[in-house]
Amino acid sequence: MVHPTPKLPRGPHRQRDGSLTLTLQAELAVRIQRGTYAVGERLPTEAALGEEFAVSRTVVREAVSRLQAEGRVVTRHGIGTFVAEPDGTTRFHVSAQDLATLTDVIEVLELRLALETEAARLAAQRRKAADLRTLRRALRAFESAVAAGHSAVEHDLAFHTALARATHNRRFESLLAALGEGAIPRARLHKGAVRSNMEPHYLARIQAEHHAILQAIEAQDAAAAAAAMRAHLDQSLARRRAAVPQKTTSGGHRP
Repeated sequence: MVHPTPKLPRGPHRQRDGSLTLTLQAELAVRIQRGTYAVGERLPTEAALGEEFAVSRTVVREAVSRLQAEGRVVTRHGIGTFVAEPDGTTRFHVSAQDLATLTDVIEVLELRLALETEAARLAAQRRKAADLRTLRRALRAFESAVAAGHSAVEHDLAFHTALARATHNRRFESLLAALGEGAIPRARLHKGAVRSNMEPHYLARIQAEHHAILQAIEAQDAAAAAAAMRAHLDQSLARRRAAVPQKTTSGGHRP
């Protein structure tokens, strides 16, 4: 039975990049569950899926990474991505419901601080020329999106995903994919914070922090790469912690 391809919004009403990823992930998961893609079958290529759903390869790659983190697919480097045999185990995954509060976002950022500081160290030691090209491409795309007035969430996540991939330890990329939207928490904050965290000067600071990380990786300076990543995520954590309401001496909360 042929299932029609969902029509994803385009033009001015197109969904946020993160929503496109979730939509594609959900559609691929349904196809796997229905048997449209059978166990052991290779998924269509990134290019084919991108063309079918009218999305970028970055969106396709992120959706497939999330499916991999859920254990639905396995990637065999140089061969392709295949539907995995169900094993009945519960795998680590952070959903939108797991990021309902600012405290939830802070907990995920604390996890990222431990994960990505070491990822940056390993990426500096192991990166290849292709990894550097991908990281630079993500930074250029981030810059273009900000200049166009967008939040650049997709390209922010693409940079961190490319860095995890540059470790050449697929577990880092899988764990980052399992964090889902929690990896880039801007949209999870309350409306006032979201607005302030999408201002050009804020996004320019993030881009400068990304550049510092990349420069250390290019120089193969593992200590500097780890320090730059820690500084980047520490800044993000400090902003979120400062937004947590403080308890009053009577045990209540300040408005």
